Amino acid sequence: MATPDLLFNLRNLFYLGAYQAAINNSDVPGLDADAAAERDAIVFRSYIALGSYQLVISEIDSSAATSLQAVKLLALYLTGDKEGAISSLKEWLSDSAIGSNPVLRLIAGIIFMHEQDYNEALKHTHSGGTLDLHALNVQIFIKMHRSDYAEKQLKIMQQIDEDHTLTQLANAWLDIAVGGSKIREAYLIFQDFAEKYPMTGMVLNGKAVCCMHMGSFEEAETLLLEALNKDAKDPETLANLIVCNLHLGKPSSRFLSQLKLSHPDHVLVKNSASSEANFERALQAVA
Repeated sequence: MATPDLLFNLRNLFYLGAYQAAINNSDVPGLDADAAAERDAIVFRSYIALGSYQLVISEIDSSAATSLQAVKLLALYLTGDKEGAISSLKEWLSDSAIGSNPVLRLIAGIIFMHEQDYNEALKHTHSGGTLDLHALNVQIFIKMHRSDYAEKQLKIMQQIDEDHTLTQLANAWLDIAVGGSKIREAYLIFQDFAEKYPMTGMVLNGKAVCCMHMGSFEEAETLLLEALNKDAKDPETLANLIVCNLHLGKPSSRFLSQLKLSHPDHVLVKNSASSEANFERALQAVA
């Protein structure tokens, strides 16, 4: 008889973006050493998702498991110590004793994806081995505009567990990337999450993006304002609100100002700054 998956609920909360709920519900009794390490990795990644990088850095010491050391590297990277984090990461990945650790490979993929070095990311994630790694591969291939390769990864995930939350999420990401009639299918996946689980900003953003693709900008705005109530600094909510308001003909400068303040490195902020600079140069050229 199969043993119950004691971390099922905790993983689900994390995957759907309910990070504080994952932290609050992390006291799971009866875990063996491996499951306890996985639980701790989920909790610390939840803190990272909430922006509590220093807490993670101070709580994980040098005696912690490899998976937790890897999570600490992600926190260090996100605080701005990019060179140090990447240097340590490469050193650990080349160590035959720990280099194959799935969480270390996952963190490597996440960091190199942040660096937009997708080929380097895939070096460490392409062999898969866990649903998390396959899901990250789907994200990487979508960013590379290779939905054909992303689809192959999704099919592997479906063979492992078609109903798994990560498999369903990866399916929705790919449907949005492909577009067209697939958008409706993605919307239904997010709607299913909304009916089964507590509503999160991630699910609300997923539904809103689908609505925008389908031209339903008023519905998208309602969903995004609900997401903003949950987290006023969430970068994806702010970015999606900017796009949504532009389509609705409403002012979006307040949301752009918030995004600039809380996430100055966001792609939308960089694109906005670049456009402003180009506009100023054009004005000077004709002045």
